[in-house]
Amino acid sequence: MRGYQRAQVDLLVERLNEPVERIVTIFGPRQCGKTTLVRQALAKVPYPSRYEPVDQPDRLPTEQAWSTAADARLTTAPRDAEWLVRVWRECANEAERFGSKFVLVLDELQKIPQWSEIVKGLWDADRMSGCPLHVVVLGSAPMRMQADLTESLAGRFESIRATHWSFDEMRDAFGFDFDEFVFYGGYPGATRLRSDFVRWRDYVRDALIEPHLERDILGMARVDKPALLRQLLDLGCLYSGRELSYKKMCGQLEDAGHESTLARYLGFLSGAGLVTGLFKHSNKPHLGRSSSPKLNVLNTALMSAVVGDSLDEARADRSHWGRVVESAVGAHLVNTASSATEVRYWRDSNEEVDFVLQRGPRLVGIEVKAGRGLRRRSSLKTFERRFSALPSIVVGEAGVPLHDFLLAPADHWLKPS
Repeated sequence: MRGYQRAQVDLLVERLNEPVERIVTIFGPRQCGKTTLVRQALAKVPYPSRYEPVDQPDRLPTEQAWSTAADARLTTAPRDAEWLVRVWRECANEAERFGSKFVLVLDELQKIPQWSEIVKGLWDADRMSGCPLHVVVLGSAPMRMQADLTESLAGRFESIRATHWSFDEMRDAFGFDFDEFVFYGGYPGATRLRSDFVRWRDYVRDALIEPHLERDILGMARVDKPALLRQLLDLGCLYSGRELSYKKMCGQLEDAGHESTLARYLGFLSGAGLVTGLFKHSNKPHLGRSSSPKLNVLNTALMSAVVGDSLDEARADRSHWGRVVESAVGAHLVNTASSATEVRYWRDSNEEVDFVLQRGPRLVGIEVKAGRGLRRRSSLKTFERRFSALPSIVVGEAGVPLHDFLLAPADHWLKPS
């Protein structure tokens, strides 16, 4: 792991070397390495900088790291609007004093109420004066932050997406083989514990899942039934890779209430990078969005930790292992798809296709063969004819090897052959 850098590092360096025109936002799930990414990028640029973690109000002067400013000092003021204005102006003054760029990094800025409106005023004032202050905003609640940005800062920001770690990243950084990645997923911080499954499982549950729920959802959105949210997360992990109607979910969850509540909570889990619900593909989008979702974890570590079987136990159950592999493929597609690409599934009576990718008029079906018995290829042919799709892709047995498939981003499979 020492010295390993994700591709987003060089992308951020490129943005920081450009003229100051937009705020750079970096969103992604908790524990995907956003802070390390920024630290590595700042080490590659010649500009002074200041890092401010909004959710850590008290820290030692040495933790005001990354900064080459001479006035690094102990800060104990609460992180509120007044604090944000003060810190911003201090950094703007430093940029003007040096006569060159200065980089201000604000981590978990969404913790400050009305942060986007405050930033808009400060940013616009800097643009009027020509202040060379670069601002980088990090956050683990992308849905909430994206809404705030779109509402108040339209045209003033550019996003860099930090997703869960992919197979090639976990392989290159930690030596993961295919089975290890499929089972342990893409959480770098948990890798040191994988030789002790019980410790690894407890770490994922207590240090990853719980902070996701408490800080990124319950702390940022109105959730009237926190226990239901937790139940839904567990259900999503247990049923990952399967289509499950909201009606059936209600039958398995205590105090589920209305189906719209489950749909809303599933949206929260998806936005936090935990579990998503894929829509069914249809030529009529409104019908697809009203269909039963296909549940899919966005990091298979979640599935393994909730199910509770060890790697050897999971591999020994052919049916279960097939769902884990299919979930890994689904997570990979969602995590690597561009903003213009939709990931769905398709089913019509007994005909079914595991995943569907669509970008504009281009459409391709993807079928995963991973130990659950061979589904008839007629489903793929039916799908191709009905939707005028590109030739379908079989992943696994008699098709593209699974490990090769996970090395290419989703949009790669939409290119004409």
